[in-house]
Amino acid sequence: MIPDFAAAPHTRRAYDHRLREQVLRSGVSSLTRHVAIPRSTVSTWQRRGLRPVVTIEPLHRDEKQLLDTIARFDRRTRILATVVRLLLALLRASGFSLAGQRLPEGAAKAGILRAIASAGPFLPLALILRIVHLEPARYHAWRRASAACGLDDRSSCPRTSPGQLTAAEVVAVKEMVLAPEYRHMPVGTLAVYAQRLGKVFASVTTWSKLIREHGWRRPRKRLHPPKPTIGVRATRPNETWHIDVTVLKLLDGTRAYLHAVIDNYSRKILAWTLGTRLEPTATCQVLLAAGKHLVSAGRPLVYADSGVENVNGAVDATLLSA
Repeated sequence: MIPDFAAAPHTRRAYDHRLREQVLRSGVSSLTRHVAIPRSTVSTWQRRGLRPVVTIEPLHRDEKQLLDTIARFDRRTRILATVVRLLLALLRASGFSLAGQRLPEGAAKAGILRAIASAGPFLPLALILRIVHLEPARYHAWRRASAACGLDDRSSCPRTSPGQLTAAEVVAVKEMVLAPEYRHMPVGTLAVYAQRLGKVFASVTTWSKLIREHGWRRPRKRLHPPKPTIGVRATRPNETWHIDVTVLKLLDGTRAYLHAVIDNYSRKILAWTLGTRLEPTATCQVLLAAGKHLVSAGRPLVYADSGVENVNGAVDATLLSA
């Protein structure tokens, strides 16, 4: 009979080092009956003696603390790995650019939703959305869209807000509201001007709502014309006169009207009169009284406002007759 050399090889048994130490110290008789060790193995142990064994010190008091620490670090590692996966998914979806762009592709939105779902067992949903800079309303809208009409931005999916402004239009409104060159325009005029330029087609109510919600403060700096540093200056007496009336309110409630003529060169009051009514005859009287002080030839240049006491036929006749 030919022996079968292709039979399965004999497996070598391995024994614990504590069992070997027990046999060498107390003999085979100290073992229980169910532990069967071949005689050749016992002879080899007796011939070679004990083997060096390296063990760790047993844990007693700090064992629970060490296990808690390991569990805490393991949870922290899982959380950090989850955050990294979220950020990587966000970067892949946005093309490594966080410039506030839209995500029209459904695959990009689905990737972010999967990353959020995988992070759910380790982090709260509010914290996850804050990490990826995703608003809760937008996240729930994506979830509803994934089950309804898909995540792709397409016309077949009904729009929830057809008249809502886009991000680019909101930015254009902000630039025009805060622009110094448009500070003289009211909000209504600014909205019509933006439509004329083709930038934003929105009503005045929408513009006012955006300004109120975002707290945009329009430039308040006003442009005033330069004030003259030197006014009218005469070079000689009786060259230029000024005539005006001042209203005086008395303690009893009545009013008095003071007419006066002043010379521009000397700042001298040439004539004045006080009356209880605003009458053109009072202007004529002060002009005639001031004319008595004319020494040089020629007529003075008279400055007066456009009040009814100055602009009338009687005053014109008085000036022409002088």
